[in-house]
Amino acid sequence: MAGVTVGVQRGKDVVQEFPADGSRVTWEIDAQWTGADLRGPYVHGRPGRRFLYLSWQRQGSGMFRRAKLMLDDLTPDLLARAEQGVLTARVALAMPDGTPLCAAVRPPQIDWSSGSG
Repeated sequence: MAGVTVGVQRGKDVVQEFPADGSRVTWEIDAQWTGADLRGPYVHGRPGRRFLYLSWQRQGSGMFRRAKLMLDDLTPDLLARAEQGVLTARVALAMPDGTPLCAAVRPPQIDWSSGSG
């Protein structure tokens, strides 16, 4: 999509933007597991209903679509393995009709895994 970028939302700002041209993109974001809750500048939502935003912006007119990468589906086992390394999500950035991904994104639309950093 010409003139369209996709980035992650940090607070109210969209950062780490990439052209939404179908290329593979990678974001690295910081989050901390605190007690029974995931926290950090990129983490949104209430405890037990946390998520990350992917946001699409059109040059000259701003944000027009967002997707919530839901974190409440992360298992305790997966979080324990990720605690000393990284948590990785693989997700297609387009809906079946070719429009940008939107709404709440949960497995099987997103594949979470963990590994060493």
